[in-house]
Amino acid sequence: MNLTKIASIVLLIVAVVLAYFLVSSIRTAIEDEQRIEAVEAAVIEKLVRIRDAQKAYQAVNGEYADSWEKLIQFVDTGSFYIVQRSEEIITLDYGADSVVVHLDTLGTVPVMDSLFSAAKAPNFILADLALIPGSDGQRFSMFTEKITKSGVLVDVIEVVDTAPVNPNRKESNEARNRKPLRFGSRTDVTTAGNWE
Repeated sequence: MNLTKIASIVLLIVAVVLAYFLVSSIRTAIEDEQRIEAVEAAVIEKLVRIRDAQKAYQAVNGEYADSWEKLIQFVDTGSFYIVQRSEEIITLDYGADSVVVHLDTLGTVPVMDSLFSAAKAPNFILADLALIPGSDGQRFSMFTEKITKSGVLVDVIEVVDTAPVNPNRKESNEARNRKPLRFGSRTDVTTAGNWE
């Protein structure tokens, strides 16, 4: 066997090994990206559920729940009033219209059945509401407060994923959609999520 054949065989082996490592690294990067997308989709779904529960709590109690225990207790045992609204328009003698609004309370419906029924939220576990998906039991950070905005006292809420699976999601990022997943704000009256 001459030197050229030996060099060709060695180069072929090196090329095969390099190709294997290249394909392996690309496959790993794709799998990591798919895993991050799947976990972030689960986090977003959980944040939407928390937001719905907090909006319901505020509608019933006039403020956001300031602890996970209060929110979970409300979802478990709380209820909404079912109200029927009707309007009657009365034309006054001088031609203007007057509107009389009639509100009639028809009954109540449990929060759990309304927001988290098996049809709307399959596999929903109320005890895990505060837990971040894919984080080994870490909890979302929740901030609620009353602030003065334009001379009016308003409620604000912010719920943040404290353990983002995506290493590029950092608080130091300038763009809101590159920060850890969250909804709400500590300084503005909003419940919008940064993924929307």
